[in-house]
Amino acid sequence: MKQLIFNLLLSLFLFISCSKNKVATIGNELSLETSPYLLQHAKNPVNWKAWSEKTLNTALKENKLIIVSIGYSACHWCHVMEEESFENDSIAKIMNENFINIKVDREERPDVDNIYMNAVQLMTGKGGWPLNCITLPNGKPIFGGTYFTKNQWKKILNDISKLYKENPKKAIEFANKLTDGIQQSGLIKLNEDKVNFNDIDIKNSIKKWQKDFDLSYGGAKGEIKFPSPNSLEFLLRYSHQFEDESVMNHVTNTLTKMAYGGIYDHINGGFSRYSTDKKWHIPHFEKMLYDNAQLVSLYSKAYQKNKNELYKTIIKETLNFVKNELTAENGAFFSSLDADSKNIKNELEEGAYYYWSENELKSLITKNYALFKDYYSINEFGFWEKDRYVLIRNTSNEEFSKKHNISLETLLTNVKNWKTTLRKARKNKNKPNLDDKVLTSWNGLMLKGYVDAYKALKDESYLNVALKNANFILDNQLQKDGSLYRNYKNNKSSINAYSEDYAIVIESFMSLYEVTFDEKWLKHAKSLMDFTIVNFLNKDNNMFYFTSHKDNVLISKSIKVVDEVIASPNSILANTLFKLDLYYTDSNYKEIAYQMLKNLKNDALETPSGYSNWLQLMVNYTRPYFEIAISGNDVNTIKNELLDYYIPNIIIAGSEKENSNIPLLENKFIEGETFIYVCNLGTCKLPQKNTKEAIKLISK
Repeated sequence: MKQLIFNLLLSLFLFISCSKNKVATIGNELSLETSPYLLQHAKNPVNWKAWSEKTLNTALKENKLIIVSIGYSACHWCHVMEEESFENDSIAKIMNENFINIKVDREERPDVDNIYMNAVQLMTGKGGWPLNCITLPNGKPIFGGTYFTKNQWKKILNDISKLYKENPKKAIEFANKLTDGIQQSGLIKLNEDKVNFNDIDIKNSIKKWQKDFDLSYGGAKGEIKFPSPNSLEFLLRYSHQFEDESVMNHVTNTLTKMAYGGIYDHINGGFSRYSTDKKWHIPHFEKMLYDNAQLVSLYSKAYQKNKNELYKTIIKETLNFVKNELTAENGAFFSSLDADSKNIKNELEEGAYYYWSENELKSLITKNYALFKDYYSINEFGFWEKDRYVLIRNTSNEEFSKKHNISLETLLTNVKNWKTTLRKARKNKNKPNLDDKVLTSWNGLMLKGYVDAYKALKDESYLNVALKNANFILDNQLQKDGSLYRNYKNNKSSINAYSEDYAIVIESFMSLYEVTFDEKWLKHAKSLMDFTIVNFLNKDNNMFYFTSHKDNVLISKSIKVVDEVIASPNSILANTLFKLDLYYTDSNYKEIAYQMLKNLKNDALETPSGYSNWLQLMVNYTRPYFEIAISGNDVNTIKNELLDYYIPNIIIAGSEKENSNIPLLENKFIEGETFIYVCNLGTCKLPQKNTKEAIKLISK
């Protein structure tokens, strides 16, 4: 299918050049939207419209091709293409005369993005943003790609519009074949075979994965590095339970090199989306909520495992960044900070807020500059381009203090002073734009990040933030019929939530229950799961659609199973179904989770880096998994003692009273006593009073 599509594509398009015209500034319908990304395009001369049934019906009525242009507020190359093409009068004229032009915020409408990203990947073998697709009036794609120069884009527009006018049959034939390919690529077959999950298969899969490990700088081999937090979280668990020192070394090296790198903001805290080099140095500078949320969770779990002070610093500084830059007064979390900001010439430039010149640094760091220079690599290792440096470390604090013959305490005092100085200096720079829309799934990720940080560091303020956000979700995003909204902006909730939103909120509420023992969070998680099963489940294969049965069907109804930067909604739902069954002894949950994993077994073992969260579930079936039930007056003391340990193969329940609504806690209360019950799939060992003795009953 891919080769056929490619051959057809080659026969249609060649690129030529064109000239640049002056920009005209007029308005379009996007001025009525709330998305910061859509509003960025509201003054383009292109007659942009938002994605809606009305707009799609207009294309059908007028028999016009559609341009679906997808991006997000923090996207650098989206800004570049806007400046070069969408603000250009001559380009806008071609688009307005020949096409219905639709702008889509991929973060608000991931359902639309999924469809057309799939199309572009089938056509070109790659994807990214901005994503630009040209479709028939019925929405079936005939051309697509990512960033195009102005000359390329003009040629594409003229060729496609000419093709459709002169040879519509050829365009329709190609679109139908491509749409068939999209629909076929999303099929998941029901696996009715008897399946054996075993350690040997998992170990062999990890050995295959290890060939892609960068043993020098961590992460995966390649010149572009993504943090991939859910992959690293699985590898952390695998190395712990399978006692694999080589994998543990890889995880530790990756976490350390990311923390040292320029992808991490050493001044304000927080991570950029990815680095453009193998040593994590020069990032693509946008800071996304979902990255920072998951990385907080990852570093928190790693800290539970080995109590590394570097990880503790990263957790605290990243959460400080989230608090200062991405948190609303009502407890909601905003989406991102832009990659671009205005430089000293008042021009938008990627990374302008983050890089420094050496002369600038010398003028600011007036004491111990030589020490500062070596610590943050103001040398060939830390050089970016021109006279610009992005701060990057290359050694541990302990090694650095020995090298310079100073105490660790003296070094840390210097580091604190340097950060304070540069933080003050940065306040004089133009800040990147904030995307202040609130997305339910991303908020769930950040909620869980705060919970995991609380587990690791026992900071009550982190738990308070998590509770405030959870209540925001209940008060604003949960509807009376049990459904969720996807989006929140300007005090208004909108867009029906996707399975991603349900999956992540369920997971975050379950995590919140484990640190509060407030049963309302587990109750809400169960209610949301029941709603998801009714409204998203494909009963033919026991997988969950991305959109609900109530939503309008696009050209294809997608089922997302690959774990990308965010784990797939299906893998999260499968994991939470497994755990909810242990809490509630619900055979339906159990059967769905097991069937989902059966369906994906071969894919997960064949391509483990893309199915890491599925492997989390698979290990639950190959290694012991425990339910910890605590009952009595001292439940919170016992709970906090348990949280000092990294134990990835447990769920926790607890109550100070006898009348719990959770089946896992039934018949476990004894007046005047506090007992810890270690159970495996419903069978409990002798109750313990001492946490350390209970831990001994938990095997890897």
